[in-house]
Amino acid sequence: MFSDRPVIVLQLPVDLVAGTARPFFNEIKSFLTVERPRVVFDLSAVARIDSAGVQMLLNSMEEAMKRNGDLKLASVSTTAITVLRLTRVDSLFEIFEHAAEAVDSFRQLPIPVFAATPEWVQTPTA
Repeated sequence: MFSDRPVIVLQLPVDLVAGTARPFFNEIKSFLTVERPRVVFDLSAVARIDSAGVQMLLNSMEEAMKRNGDLKLASVSTTAITVLRLTRVDSLFEIFEHAAEAVDSFRQLPIPVFAATPEWVQTPTA
C-alpha cells in the first residue's frame, strides 16, 4: 500500500561491531517502533562490521516488519557487503546503490504479480 509517511535515512557508524552495535540499535529504535516505519540505513561509512553488526541489522528489520514497515540498505561499503554475503543475509534486504534510490523505492506503488492458473486447478463451471 502506498504511504506518504516520511522515509528516515540513518547513517550507520564506522564501526558496527560488538561494542557499538547494541548502543546504536538502542539509539535508533524509536525510528523503528512507529507505525509502518520506512527506514533506509546508509552503510557508506561502515569500515568494520562483525556478527553483532549483522545481528543489529536483522533486529532492526524485524522491528520494522513487526509494525508493517520496511528497512532498506543503501550505499553499502565493500566491507559491509562482503560480510553480508558471507553470512548469507544480503538476500534478506533490498540493497540500493544510493540512499536517494532507496527513498524513491518507498514511493513507488507495488506491481501485483499474477501467476497463471496451473492445469491441475479446477475452475468451477456453471
